[in-house]
Amino acid sequence: MASSPFSSSSLLGLVVYMFCSLMAASAGNFYQEFDITWGNDRAKLLDKGQLLTLSLDRASGSGFKSKNEYLFGKIDMQLKLVPGNSAGTVTAYYFSSLGSTHDEIDFEFLGNLSGDPYILHTNVFSQGKGNREQQFYLWFDPTANFHTYSVLWNPHNILFSVDGTPIRVFKNLEARGIPFPKKQPMRIYSSLWNADDWATRGGLVKTDWSQAPFTASYRNFDASNACVWSSGASSCSSKSPSSSNSPWMKHELDSTSQARLRWVQKNYMIYNYCTDTKRFPQSPPPECA
Repeated sequence: MASSPFSSSSLLGLVVYMFCSLMAASAGNFYQEFDITWGNDRAKLLDKGQLLTLSLDRASGSGFKSKNEYLFGKIDMQLKLVPGNSAGTVTAYYFSSLGSTHDEIDFEFLGNLSGDPYILHTNVFSQGKGNREQQFYLWFDPTANFHTYSVLWNPHNILFSVDGTPIRVFKNLEARGIPFPKKQPMRIYSSLWNADDWATRGGLVKTDWSQAPFTASYRNFDASNACVWSSGASSCSSKSPSSSNSPWMKHELDSTSQARLRWVQKNYMIYNYCTDTKRFPQSPPPECA
């Protein structure tokens, strides 16, 4: 019998290489999934599309958007935020449709002085109405390593999560007359920009341009559990039961996840529009009741 041209060690190496390549492909390639929209060479695609970086200098920031539109999904992105003195900068990662009655789901990371925590600012718009801000500190340094920021959006609720821990839920309360984002497909956008008129301590702390360029990094985008909207139709049609009947499409928090949500909101929430009596002196917005 002829001997194999491959040794056992080379075969093992080939298997490992194929596995790693498969994992990288499943995580989403930025060349395939996103377009750079502004900032010229301040936005960079690296490692054959497995890593994307946005930078900000005095002249400009940068941004990108998804090639696809989505109508419902569980979507993950790993981010590593601007390190050091990031005061005045905002790294925005959000979902949005277009127009005056647009829907939107926001993560915004507000930079701060070295040693002070980032603020994670969240918001939900439905039919053009927002003003539903909740803000959090994070329980880790978001500049030291990559962390996963997730949106699970289905017809029942919108769930914001960080590293698998739920931090916020916006429920479908259409029965009370409160619009819920469920008819407008949204693209994913991200940008790094200067907002030193408001981002850090209400604008008191300005951007230190001697620290520029400021850079945020992205990897492991995963929209494999999402409904792509194209030509007026969803990839999660009734003809595709594997997607339209996926567990995430009906997911709501169980008792364990609700306990984790309460832990985050008790220990790390620093602003909740529902309890802001200065903004809403008569009564809180109806979805807060």
